[in-house]
Amino acid sequence: MLRLNVDMKSSPLTIGQVADHFGLPTHVLRHWESVGLLTPARAEADRRRYSPDDLVRIATIVALKRADMSLPDIGAFLDTLHTPARKEVLRRNQTELRAKMAALQSALDLVEAGLKCTHQDIATCPTYRAQLSESVSGVDGIGAVDGQV
Repeated sequence: MLRLNVDMKSSPLTIGQVADHFGLPTHVLRHWESVGLLTPARAEADRRRYSPDDLVRIATIVALKRADMSLPDIGAFLDTLHTPARKEVLRRNQTELRAKMAALQSALDLVEAGLKCTHQDIATCPTYRAQLSESVSGVDGIGAVDGQV
């Protein structure tokens, strides 16, 4: 879980300090600024200075990126003040995340079946083949995975 201490320092932070805090390369923060996700204040010599509000915004972006949300969707989520529009962005991404989680669970089930297999050739293991049957069922010319047509 991402935890953020927005009171890290009372003065604005540099791009290097923020990047270090979040474990990000500085070019990522610059990219997020170039696509409009961040607008840090500028100080002497046009150097970026990040406020506590910027840190909250960065923590939000990091969390949503971990959830595999696209930068345009993150921008739409952050920039709209209209709650139903924000929720629609979240709903759309929730559906995509659930599908990815199901695919990952299926892959994990297959890996675990392979690890439990005691057969010399995993391709002949009935449990492993059963895990694969859904992947190949319905392909023209292929019957059940057990070799029946």
